[in-house]
Amino acid sequence: MESMNFIRAAAACPVTRVADVHANVANIKVCIDKAVHEHAKLVVFPELCVTSYTCADLFLQKQLLDEAELGVRELCAYSAGKDILIAVGAPLYAQTVVYNCAYILFDGKLLGIVPKSYIPNYEEFYERRWFTSGKGIINHTVDMSFQKDVPFGIDLLFQSGALQIGFEICEDLWSVVPPSSYLSLAGAQIIGNLSASNEVVSKSGYREALVASQSAKCMASYIYSGAGTGESTTDVVFGGELLIAENGTMLNKNKRFQRDNEIKTSIVDIDRLNLQRIKNISFREATSTMPWTARKINYSFEHMDYGVFDREIDKHPFVPADAKQREQRCSEIFSIQAAALAKRMEHTGLKNAVIGISGGLDSTLALLVIVKTFDLLGYDRKNIITVTLPGFGTTDRTYQNAVSLCKKLETDFREVNIVAACLQHFKDIGHDPAIHDVTYENVQARERTQILMDIANKEGGLVVGTGDLSELALGWSTYNGDHMSMYAVNCSVPKTLVRYLVRYVAEEETREEIAAILFDVLDTPVTPELLPKNGEGKIAQKTEDIVGPYELHDFFLYYFVRSGFTPAKILFLAKIAFKDSYDEATIQKWLQTFIRRFFSMQFKRSAIPDGPKVGTVSLSPRGDWRMPSDASRNLWTTEH
Repeated sequence: MESMNFIRAAAACPVTRVADVHANVANIKVCIDKAVHEHAKLVVFPELCVTSYTCADLFLQKQLLDEAELGVRELCAYSAGKDILIAVGAPLYAQTVVYNCAYILFDGKLLGIVPKSYIPNYEEFYERRWFTSGKGIINHTVDMSFQKDVPFGIDLLFQSGALQIGFEICEDLWSVVPPSSYLSLAGAQIIGNLSASNEVVSKSGYREALVASQSAKCMASYIYSGAGTGESTTDVVFGGELLIAENGTMLNKNKRFQRDNEIKTSIVDIDRLNLQRIKNISFREATSTMPWTARKINYSFEHMDYGVFDREIDKHPFVPADAKQREQRCSEIFSIQAAALAKRMEHTGLKNAVIGISGGLDSTLALLVIVKTFDLLGYDRKNIITVTLPGFGTTDRTYQNAVSLCKKLETDFREVNIVAACLQHFKDIGHDPAIHDVTYENVQARERTQILMDIANKEGGLVVGTGDLSELALGWSTYNGDHMSMYAVNCSVPKTLVRYLVRYVAEEETREEIAAILFDVLDTPVTPELLPKNGEGKIAQKTEDIVGPYELHDFFLYYFVRSGFTPAKILFLAKIAFKDSYDEATIQKWLQTFIRRFFSMQFKRSAIPDGPKVGTVSLSPRGDWRMPSDASRNLWTTEH
């Protein structure tokens, strides 16, 4: 199986008994076997899990320290042939002091030992009574009874190919500058945290937020393994929390207070992390703050098989799956659009807005943004000049929706039929109107834009564009036609999200007649209506029949621009996300269409009007996307 630079990582919580190394090692082995069975390549165990965390003054007993080393030796031998990197917690007696450490094991060998940097000594924690900080330990080695010259320090990275993994321990994450920040700057895409964080009311929520936040700051995956219920003793209770986060997103977590050996796994996307770091200049510049140079400990996985691909791939990455989050997203975007347009209206001193209304989704959303903006500024809605521009392909359904919506919203509604002007233009340029080619279509689009611009000049208004992000990506606009406006409020809203924004307004609308129109607009197929109506007066031209499903193109756009993935990886993900909707041949066909149009239509994006950025993907040449208009697409074609 091709790995596509995915790796499965595991967080484990074995059943522990306080100071019972033999029992603890046995349960750690059970969890290792579970992780191997689930095709994990990394498994992170809790802090001091070999001895248990709550041994207190027993950590000063030679018997326990000696037994802990024997336990690590046994686990090291057990790791042979399992093709998995294992991080277990145990004390280390070295140089007359005791350290709280992560032991990193692979294929029968102890690769390195990472000491805890920050030793808590407040409230219920008394670790300084037993342990010494390893914060300053770099470029060191230690001798174990079973292996000499073992790398020891906070400067260790464990590398297999391009994959690098670093480790920190519990309180390290809570510090102002966690060691994981430096480990990430040194190259670690995955951070393991061996922890023994006890449970008090509301601490779990804070801990989860901390893990997610650190994974976002480090642009890394963060594997957190907390000590389980068997650690509970005297006045403290442990819940065994397991968390796997990636770049701010929680991929998997468990239900706390389990009483059996438990692991949680998730597939981590290394490409996603690497490419995010490439883009982020601040991340690159922060490498100059590194206080040490990482020592890279090399090892090699035999296989990168991650088993069943169970990572969730959202087919609509621009749209939150959770209804509450989706509502919040729509509310925020709508407010950003209105705030941006309000600024442009105030700056220009214009009191009028001009917009062409087709009865379709995009122009409906743009009109709703204008209405919100005018209400925000206290402008009269009669200063919103809405113009319907029926042509050869305008259908009764879209026409009636356009007329009704404009009138119900109490705008200055006007109608300019473009048929006669287009016929005259055909005559002027010598085009046969019976030939329904690109000239036939673009003449109509440019005629509409010309009318809107002229009305704006006449009335002292601002032409508000309606085109969306998906259309920009595909170049699905007429150059100097609907491609142009004086301000484009939808320019960074993808088509899949436009629907939810219009639905959001419809559901919030208190006037039933307006809501009904909006819902009917949502049910109307996306169409430019540039070809003559069919014999029944219905839509003869559906955009998605021509360029392909917008949900596919938005998926391609997200992973091409936001993640920088190769077409092969985008195809791989799309097959998973849309397995119940499209076959591989269909997905591949439209992916090729996306690549072809995205590259060939950059010249249009190089000359688009201003418009607000509302999300993480934008194609503005002044902001997020700077691409040569004449770049070759050969390297990105699926045949390459």
